[in-house]
Amino acid sequence: MTPTTEQEQAPELVAAVDLGSNSFHMIVCSVHKGQLKTLDRLREMVRLASGLNDKKILDEPTQQRALACLERFGQRIQNFSESNVRIVGTNTLRTAKNSKQFLQKAERAIGYPIHIISGIEEARLIYQGVAHSLQSNANRRLVMDIGGGSTEYIIGTNSDPAQKESLRMGCVTVSNQFFTDGAISSRRFKQAQIFVNQQLNTYRNLFNHNRWDEAIGASGSIRAIRKVLLATEWSKGGITLDGLEKLKEHALNCKHVSELDLPELDQERLPVFMGGLVILYTTFKTLDIDKMSVSDGALREGLIYDYLGRMFNHDVRSDTVQLLAEHYHTDRPQTERIKTTIEAILQQVGPFLGAQSRIMHQYLNWAAELHEISRNIAHSQYHKHGAYIIKHGDLAGFSQQDQNLLATLVLSHRRKIPLKTIKHLPPTWNKLAIYMVIILRIAVILQRNRSHSDIPEFTITLTPKTIDIEFPEHWLDNAPLTQADLKLEEAYLAKAKFSLHTS
Repeated sequence: MTPTTEQEQAPELVAAVDLGSNSFHMIVCSVHKGQLKTLDRLREMVRLASGLNDKKILDEPTQQRALACLERFGQRIQNFSESNVRIVGTNTLRTAKNSKQFLQKAERAIGYPIHIISGIEEARLIYQGVAHSLQSNANRRLVMDIGGGSTEYIIGTNSDPAQKESLRMGCVTVSNQFFTDGAISSRRFKQAQIFVNQQLNTYRNLFNHNRWDEAIGASGSIRAIRKVLLATEWSKGGITLDGLEKLKEHALNCKHVSELDLPELDQERLPVFMGGLVILYTTFKTLDIDKMSVSDGALREGLIYDYLGRMFNHDVRSDTVQLLAEHYHTDRPQTERIKTTIEAILQQVGPFLGAQSRIMHQYLNWAAELHEISRNIAHSQYHKHGAYIIKHGDLAGFSQQDQNLLATLVLSHRRKIPLKTIKHLPPTWNKLAIYMVIILRIAVILQRNRSHSDIPEFTITLTPKTIDIEFPEHWLDNAPLTQADLKLEEAYLAKAKFSLHTS
């Protein structure tokens, strides 16, 4: 996966692709003065979740079906700049044990990097897509999205999500587990209800009807159910509990999904319809929902708006890093000293690093903010604890790949350089990250005294395997601690096959 650079000017065209567990979606938009206009939408029901076997391996036929879809999507956006395309994978690609191998083929098929996002990040992006598709108001909203392998619940006001959860149940997985081969019965429906209730009951008080003012649905399953309810006149204007009761009664009078014979229900949705119905019906009953409206905005729209936020200097990732640093009470003056030193180094080695130096600078600044978040947990191993928190936390705005890179930088900023960890980063970070590690380590060493006045102007040169640092005459002789630290760093870098020279 190739890292992308941020652009000074917003692009004319952007695209977002959602590799869901049921359907793959793509949206193409034009951007003018910060406003979006949708130019194209593509959707294919791939049913990725159906390809997971008992060992969580994505089978070959499903992979081929997905790759064929991605090739078609790739044709539509083949001339887009890489930085103008955002592609994310969700529950099934989070779950599949052979996800990494599939992603390599998938990226070749579509021609762009694919990032895996956590369920909580998925929920945040869904909420952003819904919020931007609705008029702003002061109401607290419950947003629900039924995917193929997970269901997200979010409470928020305007564009700010306050509570987010992602539960491992979706229209594909529930249909496959409880309505095998499309068979319907009261016993199967009840078993499916119990399963959904078990997943949701823990969060019953958190998302109960007294916590919000309006409920909004945002997914293909929910839109399909609304179309059926409106066409049968079992509900008017949206989805109601009474309408769902009538739909449930109708479904339980059938022995197979092929007998449903519901108006406005697409044939391709039949295999997953019952799973979606059970999840929605049980949610209404568990959370005491009477009525739900439906939004056209969803994850892919959220991706677009999140991208625009990055373009127009509101990158939620920076907000996340700041909140995390504040939570762990990091030394803010020291952070700023290290960031200043990083900038001084990058100004000199930028030509060597090339076009990626700007995005590298962004990650290095985040690493500077977070490299000491675990000093209060265990000083001797704080870099390892900090890396663990970053890698496994729910960090808004970050994909799994983003978090792995940031965690690797924090892990590598002191002691032994973990070359195997760096080499396992996705391309081309597995080539560039070592230089980011070197820059961060030098900045930390030079600021060890935690006093900006102690650091003079210096000259640094970076080549593929050497680092040369020149200080003012006699400065190192009068800074024995820094001299000792740099000598130790020579040994660490030598084991990584780099040569550090200081004078």
